[in-house]
Amino acid sequence: MPASPADSPLYTRLFGDDETARLFSDSAEVRAMLLVEGALAKVQGEMGVIPAESGAFLHRAAFEVQIDPSALAAETAVNGVPVPALVAAFRTACNAPEHAAFAHWGATSQDIMDTALALRLKRLFELWETRLDGLLAALAALAKAHAALPMAARTYGQVATPTSFGAVVAGWGWPLISQRDALYNLRPAVLRVSLSGAAGTLSAMGEAGPQVRAGLARALGLDDPGHSWHSDRSGIGTLAGWMAVTAAALGKLGDDLILLTQSGLSEVLISGSGGSSTMPQKQNPVGPSVLVALARQVTGLAATLQGAGIHRQQRDGAAWFTEWLTLPQAAISTSRALVLSQDLAGRLTADPAAMARHLNADGGLIHAEALTFALAQTLPRPEAQAAVKRLCREVTQTGTPLATLAARDFPGTDWAARLASSGLGQAPAEARAFAAAALQSSAAKRAP
Repeated sequence: MPASPADSPLYTRLFGDDETARLFSDSAEVRAMLLVEGALAKVQGEMGVIPAESGAFLHRAAFEVQIDPSALAAETAVNGVPVPALVAAFRTACNAPEHAAFAHWGATSQDIMDTALALRLKRLFELWETRLDGLLAALAALAKAHAALPMAARTYGQVATPTSFGAVVAGWGWPLISQRDALYNLRPAVLRVSLSGAAGTLSAMGEAGPQVRAGLARALGLDDPGHSWHSDRSGIGTLAGWMAVTAAALGKLGDDLILLTQSGLSEVLISGSGGSSTMPQKQNPVGPSVLVALARQVTGLAATLQGAGIHRQQRDGAAWFTEWLTLPQAAISTSRALVLSQDLAGRLTADPAAMARHLNADGGLIHAEALTFALAQTLPRPEAQAAVKRLCREVTQTGTPLATLAARDFPGTDWAARLASSGLGQAPAEARAFAAAALQSSAAKRAP
């Protein structure tokens, strides 16, 4: 097993996500840090903090120079951050010492790295939003198409009362609508510029510091927090929580599919399921199993990320390094789960015949609650409950259908017809309401 399955040529199509992985590549980080350095110089030049000519030169050079990440490795291992080596390489590549001397003016390594991370997370948020919209559209189609398809609901793994497959799908999707909204609301806490200087005081820039920070935020399309946040990792912690909740919702979808496709149940079919090396009859729920595994991984990584939010004093190297080790993998796995869920939603087929068999199995015990409330219209409810419990035991012991026993003990009602028509309650309405809500894109919901 490779150290990082998501990056493995063998396992990447199972666990990886190329679009997200590119955002966390060495080249993407170096490019983002150069963009920050260039934008910082331009803003400082325009405000007179550094010579305007130098600011314009450094801004242009940041787009043009090419720096090999591997050339920074030795110094990074010594310094613990790549920025000192990057700034030195940038100054050399500029080949203009009179301008290069003003690069990285008044900033610190964490300013550059945190802001560069925000730039890449901005693209990641856009990617996640698009994928959530696609997944919700696929689930909405399923929920609407099967809003009134009856099946057995199960609690504690046992048959409970009737529901509809559309309502089951809606149960998968409602948390994702909330997460789509939460992702938008998370932007100000995560997609923000960092410019605080060596110890969070912006002392090297004097009185112009706050204006430079605001200008840098505008130049990069990020938020200005209005203060230093080197040791405030609440935004990263909230992002970790978002990934954990999202992955858990997708893991629930996967776990339900494992159960719905299991031998003896088979109420849902997944086209293109995995095969066995020795058992030709197997149709293994590989995709759903990956979703569950990713959910477990992401929730664990999220806990580590949130624990790393305790930063000692003004900067904590150990806590910061923990973010580096954890955040990229959590993001990649969350991305993979979103893609895989949409793929699975497009390959699901409900089996109404199988659902009907299980709905009517066990002598109609699934209608026990409906019978209780029907009897409670003429009997005190405790008596009705006791009577139905007694009938349920008899069904289990003798195999006689519940409706038959009810007709014997409470004649005068066609219990078979009445229980069969006891209905799905609000299940169809829930399914249709979800479908309507899911198809409102996040952009449309934010429109005035």
